Amino acid sequence: MPAAPILLIVDDDTRARDMVQRELRKRYEPDYEIICVACADDPLGVLASLRDDGRPVAIVLAGQSPPHVTGTGLLAQVREFHNTAKRLLLTDRQFGPPQEPILEAIALGHIDAYTEKPEIVPAEGFHLVVTELLQQWAWFNLPGPEVMRVVGEEWSARSHEIRDLLTRNVVPFGFYPAEAEPGQGLLAQVGVTAARLPVVIMFDGRVLVEPSNTQLAEAIGVRTRPPDKLYDIAVIGAGPAGLAAAVYGASEGLSTVLLEPEAIGGQAGTSSHIRNYLGFPTGVSGEELALRAYTQAWNFGVDYVYGSAATGLRIRGPERVVDTAGGDEVRSRAAVIATGVSYRRLGIPSLEALTGAGVFYGAATSEARAMKNRQVFVVGGANSAGQAAVHLAGYAARVTMLVRAQSLADSMSEYLIKEITGTPNIAVRHNTVVTAGTGASFLESLTIQDQLSGQTETVPAAALFVLIGAEPRTQWLPADILRDRWGFVLTGPDLMTGGHPPDAWSLPRAPMLLESSLPGVFAAGDVRSGSVKRVASAVGEGSVVIRLAHDCLRGDRA
Repeated sequence: MPAAPILLIVDDDTRARDMVQRELRKRYEPDYEIICVACADDPLGVLASLRDDGRPVAIVLAGQSPPHVTGTGLLAQVREFHNTAKRLLLTDRQFGPPQEPILEAIALGHIDAYTEKPEIVPAEGFHLVVTELLQQWAWFNLPGPEVMRVVGEEWSARSHEIRDLLTRNVVPFGFYPAEAEPGQGLLAQVGVTAARLPVVIMFDGRVLVEPSNTQLAEAIGVRTRPPDKLYDIAVIGAGPAGLAAAVYGASEGLSTVLLEPEAIGGQAGTSSHIRNYLGFPTGVSGEELALRAYTQAWNFGVDYVYGSAATGLRIRGPERVVDTAGGDEVRSRAAVIATGVSYRRLGIPSLEALTGAGVFYGAATSEARAMKNRQVFVVGGANSAGQAAVHLAGYAARVTMLVRAQSLADSMSEYLIKEITGTPNIAVRHNTVVTAGTGASFLESLTIQDQLSGQTETVPAAALFVLIGAEPRTQWLPADILRDRWGFVLTGPDLMTGGHPPDAWSLPRAPMLLESSLPGVFAAGDVRSGSVKRVASAVGEGSVVIRLAHDCLRGDRA
């Protein structure tokens, strides 16, 4: 049996340390081992010894008590020894805003959370913070229940696609390389050869050989074809805007269907850590936020239909009809386009050939654990690239960001820049682009170029994560729905020219705020021209669009 993960307490205040130790032991033993040390006991040496012994550290809890103000300084060094350990600062009871050292540690990404030391029993506020951190740590570091066991070639594009798909849809699974045990043992157990990969073994013993995404969804009971009924609202896309529209629509009594061809959460769902979303002071992963919203929508009665992409949208009498790639029709009285955006491609043939085999678009969350002790690169200079770099740094030996611009300041939030600067195994190379890559079956090296000098160099690379901006998913829309020159859907005031709606507009009233040029069809979130491209604003638009749809359904359409 593997050794229990460790909760390490570091505090010179003997009384406080003993109280923390008692509280942790009551709640978390024997699943976790509790270790206490004082600063005189060389806590960094303890962390090094645990690392050398292969002992995982889940949380380091460090006191911040004057005059021995050591907590922030110690926690800033934890990741040098245990990349994935959570860092919790313990403060004395205080009133008012946090002290400057705490704010600085938060900004630099040196701590994950802070809380007051427990002084009463039971200390539920203290345990709430500890439990949340343990949940975050366990999600990426402890084996969990496996709804699916996937056997495939580790570096094949299809294996990556399935891993990414299951991770983004928050389906518990295990991946077993076919070229090693126990992958070979699992194949022998179910009587399938390695010639037909990937193979998925379900929790109930069913075996899926070379399954499609739709077959995977059906295997866990997800609906993949819409029922034949007329809905009040059809929402296309399950990113933040689409999920919000579905939640608010169903909660207000509208029959609602939500269509998603890939994964809940959209692009936001691939973010490893969103720190600036309202109401989550310690941040939240895109996966968790998407799962919470999806569960909320499900509880309100939203019909979720997965796997078949929308291929057309048209008006048929009073109905808005969405055609799908599976040949089905989704009928509704109003529709919301919330298809979001997709990452732009590099368009470099040598790298495109290795997509899923070391070259990934987004996917930092699903592939992070496979990057342990490897040299990885991130292309991009906006928030999504910064979040990916910080998350990967918890696993990789070194993360190098390749940024075309001279500075991160123009495209990245200040808090992320500070966190990147304060992470020792992240390097940033400005004015640098990738021009080529090599590898027989998976990525082995990159060719990068300094744009100022023109000099190129070839560097070894285990993986390349590309997050270089986005393109709207609007190619499937009819010409009746007007878009700007980049393909984003025009809505409301942006449709007006000289105070007049488009020539094809058929109603006496003007288009509503988020309404497209097709009456009764709205757009929300990143797909909409002029949107802010933030999770919070997408959620806001998803809620506002339901109010507008209400007006439309009440008879304001005509």
